[in-house]
Amino acid sequence: MAEAERGPRERMVFSAAQLIRREGVAATGMREVAAHARAPRGSLQHYFPDGKEQLVNEAVGWAGRYAGDRVARFLAVLPEPTPSGLFAQMVRQWTDEYEAGGFDGGCPVAAATVDCARTADSTREAAEAAFARWTGAVAGALTDMGVPQQRSGPLATLMISSLEGAILIARAERSVRALTTAARELGPLLDAAVTVPGPDGRTREPAGD
Repeated sequence: MAEAERGPRERMVFSAAQLIRREGVAATGMREVAAHARAPRGSLQHYFPDGKEQLVNEAVGWAGRYAGDRVARFLAVLPEPTPSGLFAQMVRQWTDEYEAGGFDGGCPVAAATVDCARTADSTREAAEAAFARWTGAVAGALTDMGVPQQRSGPLATLMISSLEGAILIARAERSVRALTTAARELGPLLDAAVTVPGPDGRTREPAGD
């Protein structure tokens, strides 16, 4: 959704997600969100009567939906979708961002989890749901590519946890090294999991066999 098409509520949720991914939850204030969203300050109480916690939770939910929806877009650019190709696209989203604009941003779901998991049950639950949505989208894509269903969920968890860890290391090192390493080393393992026919009826054998 283009920014011009977002209403004030949607802009504030989006802005909260962008600020959280850079500053964390504690440093993201309601006034800063309103300013970033170019929304009247008084509209915060109108749209988010439960205050900052509600806004954070909705920003986390937005991030989970965004990550899940991106899976189909990543697959669409691959001439022949493979698990390693999908993971490479997931990684590339971050390497492109960091190489173009620096290492200030991370994952808003991870940031909210770190900041709030012990103090706000609703935020922890929102983060859990966001990761579940993302994991489910990745797992579904793996199944469609010929990974047995009983392995798709665990491998999707491995992909996302590897990506999140690499993002953290990349921000610490100010380098994409960890991200490119994760894509290179995990790719063959992911492709080796393809053992059943995909939607086109073909079994995609692991590279090198």
